[in-house]
Parts: sequence; structure tokens; C-alpha cells
Amino acid sequence: MIIPKKLVLLATFGAAIIISENKALAQEKKTSGNPIVQGWYADPEAKIFNKQYWVYPTYSAKYNDQVFMDAFSSPDLVNWTKHPRIIDTAAVKWAKRAMWAPAVTEKDGKYYIFFGANDIQNNNEVGGIGVAVGDKPEGPFKDLLGKPLIGQIINKAQPIDQFVFKDDDGQYYMIYGGWGQCNIVKLKNDFTGIEPFKDGETYKLITPKDYVEGPVMFKRKGKYYFMWSEGGWTGPDYRVAYAIGDSPFGPFNRIGTILKQDPSIATGAGHHSVIQVPGKDEWYIVYHRRPLTETDGNHRVTCIDKMYFDKDGKILPVKITNEGVTARKIK
Repeated sequence: MIIPKKLVLLATFGAAIIISENKALAQEKKTSGNPIVQGWYADPEAKIFNKQYWVYPTYSAKYNDQVFMDAFSSPDLVNWTKHPRIIDTAAVKWAKRAMWAPAVTEKDGKYYIFFGANDIQNNNEVGGIGVAVGDKPEGPFKDLLGKPLIGQIINKAQPIDQFVFKDDDGQYYMIYGGWGQCNIVKLKNDFTGIEPFKDGETYKLITPKDYVEGPVMFKRKGKYYFMWSEGGWTGPDYRVAYAIGDSPFGPFNRIGTILKQDPSIATGAGHHSVIQVPGKDEWYIVYHRRPLTETDGNHRVTCIDKMYFDKDGKILPVKITNEGVTARKIK
């Protein structure tokens, strides 16, 4: 069949209009919007690698379905690219379910992802905190040890929700713990294990008042900021509080709540991470929350908003928004 030239021109013109409209829509996206990506994702770990922002969340589903993790990258905090299945239980033979709350760091040109798996309830079960390694921020990641890095319940802290903190002297620490208890451990240089502190202790308990889970640590102007989540993760009052100390070991005395629900926007705002724009006193908080339309505990979405400090260095309460943040490229 011969298609008349006029119809071909009309079809081409129509396609050009669609492409033009799509480009216009992309250009009109002034803010990230919240959530920043589509799908049920929680416990986001936010990092900067190679002048790109990265977010590594938990795939928020029933425990037996939590057998993989996705990642998302962005040049500007507004436009995000999905990197599916950067790790799954096929690459971690001892992990069967409940892969949670990744922590990701780069060292010597390799990328390491620490994760919780199996939701162990006692020391007779196999599971806990594992570590995998990859050549790129998007993986793929392969199990580093063939077994958990921490597979026991120490100081009554369930081995989940690990956060990796690099201090100014180059030492890497891991802060972790559920069930209302938080440990800090010193990581070996190659991340194949943990080693004792100078005083001979291996697991130091640094639990602040009202701590539940989700620890985060960062350093600003010589002070150590320790943050954590409180409340029940399935409930509306899930929230983030913080303390400030002079060392990674505290003592950490609770100062106040800085992230919580806004009944007009979303509930259950918690389990977060923090981004600092390199070389700038400019901060973002990446966290999960539950849309007002949802009651399922696993229906959580990943969001981003600005985080500010007052003149005394205290964190101001975060205003959660539907708009998110404006574009911010890394120079």
C-alpha cells in the first residue's frame, strides 16, 4: 500500500509535536518533587560519587519479597535515573529475605555496600549485616565475605540499619542497631571484619535517649552529629532526632526532633540520610514517608528536602514538602 505524502508529513509533524512537548515538560521540571522516584522505597542512603548524587533505598515490600535492591542517580537532585537490581540474594548466598537499609562507601576505587538481611531474631539464625563489593556505584555488587560481617546480637542490638562513617583521620566506623540499642564498631582497613578499639572493647554501646533504629553520623565544624529514628516504622509518628558530640563515641545527649509527619502532607517521616554539597555548608535530608492515602506499612516513598542549622550549630526542624528541592549540580 502506498501512503500519501500528505499523511506521512502529518504523521511526522505529529511526532515532532509530541517530542517537542516531552522536551518542554522535562525543561519545566523546576523541582525534584516528592517523592523523587516512583515506587515503594524506604530507608534511603544518599551519597555523592563522581559528581553525581546517588540514593540507595530498601525495596519496601513484604520481607520475603525484599530480595534485591535498586539504586538511583542524578546530576542535579531533580532528574533521577533508576539502576535496577544492583544486588540481590543470588549474589549473597546466605541472604534469603529482608534485605534492608544499605550503606554505601567508596574506598581505593571500589564501592562497598553494607546491608542487613534475614531479620534475625536470635543468635541461632543465619543473617545480620553483610558487605558486598563492586567496581561502579551502580554495581553489580558481589558478596565480599560469603557470610555476615556481623551475625550476632551484641548489646541487645539487632544487627540491622548499619551506617558507615569515615572520620577525618581516614578511619572507617560502622554504627548500627535495631531494637532500641546502637553499637559502634571499628572496621578493618579492607572491610573484611571489625577490630578492637585501643581499650580492647570491640562493640561500644552509644545508645542515646529514645533511640529506636536508623543511625546516621556526620561531622560539621568539628562536631559529630548523631541522628536516629524514633517511634514505630509502620506508624504516623515515626520521626528523626539528633544529638551532638565531640567524638564518634559521644556521649550523645538527645537535643530534639528535626523530622516528623505533617498531617497535611505525609506521615511517618523517618529513617533518613544526609547530603552535604562538597565544599559548601549546604545540606539536604533524604528520607522516607507515607502518603496520606496509604495505610499499608510498606507503602513508603523516598523524598528530599533542605536541612538548615542555626547560628549555634543546632539543626532546625525540617519542613517536609511536596515540591522537594531545586536543581543543584556539583561543580
